[in-house]
Amino acid sequence: MKTLIVQFFTWWNSQTWGTRFHTWRHGKKVGEDAAGNVYYEGGINSDGQTRRWVIYNGYSEASAIPPGWHGWMHHRVDVAPSDENYAPREWQKPHKPNLTGTPAAYRPKGSVLGNQHRPQVTGDYDAWTPGA
Repeated sequence: MKTLIVQFFTWWNSQTWGTRFHTWRHGKKVGEDAAGNVYYEGGINSDGQTRRWVIYNGYSEASAIPPGWHGWMHHRVDVAPSDENYAPREWQKPHKPNLTGTPAAYRPKGSVLGNQHRPQVTGDYDAWTPGA
């Protein structure tokens, strides 16, 4: 029951009521990734292409779509990774969530939010002044 209430009042948790209805009416499940995101297609978009969408497992974060599914979602490839033996290239890294705004965010040395002290100013820097 909680999931239904959350979906009714928020758009960032998995899917909205509109997406649920559209998926029920027009969606054909194409596959699922390792994170539990489910991919669908059905209907036609404004460019005349088959409409493709994802229902996230948890919060809606577009960067959580793996590279193979990203290509399929954006019509870069016609074959979904679930229909082929897709293997990511060695330079394609697994998803890492954006930690900005959390206690685990990156804070460089000298940051006012960090626990380290700012390095001492050495005097080797001259500020720019106009006309100088």
